[in-house]
Amino acid sequence: MVSVPMWLAVLGGVLAAWAAYDKLLIPALRWFLAGRTNVVLEEVSTRLRISVRPFQRTRRQILIHRLLGDPKVQSAVEQYAAEKKVPLPVVLATVERYAREIVPAFNAYLYFRIGNWIGRKVSQGLYRVRLGFVDTEALKKVPENATVVFVMNHRSNMDYILAGYLAADQAALSYAVGEWARIWPLAALIRSMGAYFVRRNSKDELYRRVLERYIAMATQAGVPQAVFPEGGLTRDGLMREPRLGVVDYMLRGFWLDGQRDLVFVPLGLNYDRVLEDRTLLLSGDPDARKPGRFWAAWNTLGFAANNLRLMLKSDWHRFGYACVNFGAPVSMREYCALRGLDFQKLSGDARRRAISELGTHLMARVGSIVPVVPVPLISLVFLNQNSKMISEFELKSSVEQLIEKLEAAGAHVYIPRKDLDYAVSVGLRMLTLRRLVEEKDGLYAVRPAELPLIRYYANSISHLLK
Repeated sequence: MVSVPMWLAVLGGVLAAWAAYDKLLIPALRWFLAGRTNVVLEEVSTRLRISVRPFQRTRRQILIHRLLGDPKVQSAVEQYAAEKKVPLPVVLATVERYAREIVPAFNAYLYFRIGNWIGRKVSQGLYRVRLGFVDTEALKKVPENATVVFVMNHRSNMDYILAGYLAADQAALSYAVGEWARIWPLAALIRSMGAYFVRRNSKDELYRRVLERYIAMATQAGVPQAVFPEGGLTRDGLMREPRLGVVDYMLRGFWLDGQRDLVFVPLGLNYDRVLEDRTLLLSGDPDARKPGRFWAAWNTLGFAANNLRLMLKSDWHRFGYACVNFGAPVSMREYCALRGLDFQKLSGDARRRAISELGTHLMARVGSIVPVVPVPLISLVFLNQNSKMISEFELKSSVEQLIEKLEAAGAHVYIPRKDLDYAVSVGLRMLTLRRLVEEKDGLYAVRPAELPLIRYYANSISHLLK
């Protein structure tokens, strides 16, 4: 018998567990996934519109080394070290940390098997998911070797899941994800799905140069990407002014006479219910009292518990319709040729103006294909009634007139089952179940306290009439 102190036994156990994790479990998991990844890649290569690029299959450590050895990154390192009087090895260590933070570790098995399965189950479990308008003929003309970037409006954190799920037969998308997702173990899963992390509003020039060079490298290599030019979720339902840093970085990896065209595909999303709607409205009100983290978590648990209670009572309904439209692509070769532009030769104010004009053009394309779904449609009618009580018959008549105006303006209206009566009934039921609209003696009106929320949903399509 050998006696040891308890602290030494605990320490030995912890070290043994870590060794088993690092030397046995992780290598075994990598071996398991590597075999299945090759099978998945062979399978999806026959059905994907845009193939998985070699850049995505390259080992993460190799990509990090390529990024560290990039001439522009090296130049930025030397300049930073000279200006800040910091030793070169210290700056290089900082850059390596930034690179490891940014560069993803795409795994086809996790993306196409696990990620897509989760995306499908979550999307279909919460919403009636519909693919609305698709400009099929225009999309067919996109060259197979082009770098395709899906540009979309940002209404909910569900956008990531919904867009990835509906684009699963087109490409393996790479997203720019904010710092909110950099928590264990979520960060590892997101990185393995091909997403890269971005520090929003970072003023660190060194970090921005590393991020710029990674995005330019991925664009030049043809990696399909998805970007939210608004830079964040809408707080009032209206589309926000574009923030085009990521788009600018993409253009730094595009040459007019290069191997690949850079093609932006507009994608519009809309929902009958945005899960974060009240939180977003609250965050957009500077005078509102914001709940702390504890109360925010408590409210989230309460929301989940209430929906679970409704499920157990068989009274639960999905949160209405979620619809996605795909618009006509914007080829940067054609765009630049029409305007006599070459972004590689632009700098300073001239480049900023050109990027701003491109951003306005892309956001106009995205805004024009935002789907019109029942709840926003009915919300806009109620908003135009100025709190007047109306019957269901009057509501249907007003909805029909509004649809005519929207379609005349070129909007894409999704009418479930192609039945207007059903669409109005579904949308009205959603609003009454949430107690946003009240009914008295067969007449309906918006509850005064819920007017901001009704305006939030109406704002998602109001721009289509302007």
